[in-house]
Amino acid sequence: MTAGVTLADVVGVLDRLYDPRWAAAWDAVGLVTGDPDQPVRRVLLAVDPVQAVVDEAVTWGADLLVTHHPLLLRPVHSVAATEPKGRAVTTLVRAGVALHVAHTNADVADPGVSDALAAALGLTDLRPLQPAAADPLDKLVTFVPEADAERVVDALAAAGAGRLGDYERCAFTSAGTGTFTPLPGADPAIGRVGEREQVAETRIEMVLARHRRTAVVAALRAAHPYEEPAFDLVELVALAGARGLGRVGSWAPGGTLADFAGRVAAALPATAAGVRVGGDPDRPVRTVAVCGGAGDDLFAEVRAAGVDAYVTADLRHHPASEALAHGGPGLVDVSHWASEWPWLADCARLLRDGLGAQADTVEMRVSTLVTDPWIAAPG
Repeated sequence: MTAGVTLADVVGVLDRLYDPRWAAAWDAVGLVTGDPDQPVRRVLLAVDPVQAVVDEAVTWGADLLVTHHPLLLRPVHSVAATEPKGRAVTTLVRAGVALHVAHTNADVADPGVSDALAAALGLTDLRPLQPAAADPLDKLVTFVPEADAERVVDALAAAGAGRLGDYERCAFTSAGTGTFTPLPGADPAIGRVGEREQVAETRIEMVLARHRRTAVVAALRAAHPYEEPAFDLVELVALAGARGLGRVGSWAPGGTLADFAGRVAAALPATAAGVRVGGDPDRPVRTVAVCGGAGDDLFAEVRAAGVDAYVTADLRHHPASEALAHGGPGLVDVSHWASEWPWLADCARLLRDGLGAQADTVEMRVSTLVTDPWIAAPG
């Protein structure tokens, strides 16, 4: 019988998908309320942790609410129910509903918020608009007696070394001869004090994420048979990775800016403000940049990408006007909430995949409440 899923299990998957280390320094992500040991049978996903969404989670009997936007982004000194944020916290805690936030760490993930937006619009061949550097890597090189090589590789792998993409325990080994002379006071595993020793050794090379450096070196010292293991730790050059803000892709059907804007309006949930378009409506569109959420600080990257259209939210007057004055691209401005809502289904799918066999014990629902703050656009 499959054991029940705990909040810690779910948070573990979410943190692998949307590592908190990727979040902007000003952001507030991660677990906000909840006991890691509590069972999770129902998960509600929403963009905003507003009271209406919190009430939906309680009414449905959710054990966990996952939102994109933080509830406590700015510091507060009270969570009394006399204030909106305090009322939301109080409601969640009383009902035993945990709250977890994946915000800018989900924005830059691969796949992340902008991937879901691009997919909803039918874009293909995606790449980051503003690439983030891949996680910094080190390479560990050490030398062990041949008989101990496999055991040491196992220990290093268990500590996090040798993980490359979808592979683990990746290592390169080569044969050689090690030589040393134990000095007085040494307690050599091989050889005698004062006598030169030669040992058939295996050179082991393994790559590791830099944040695992301390754990991997500790594992090496614990597993290595020598009293003083020799090793090199080399910092590797940081290259651009698949993560980053926004996405650039191709719109295979092609058409005009007006055609593409119609596609955007049809693909995203309707809001009062609808879709705004800037630029020549007859402009041909084949390549598109998107950024879920507010993206008018990425116009330099948009121009550098040479795209025909840019889809984002919360475009302000002056940045939009200046962007059009540069000669393009066409602009498609949508609701902030609507631009991020497609990510919820992606998150649910990836969470289910990450839970594996345990996923069958967890029911997931994407909230369809429109939490865009604008309620009317008089004609």
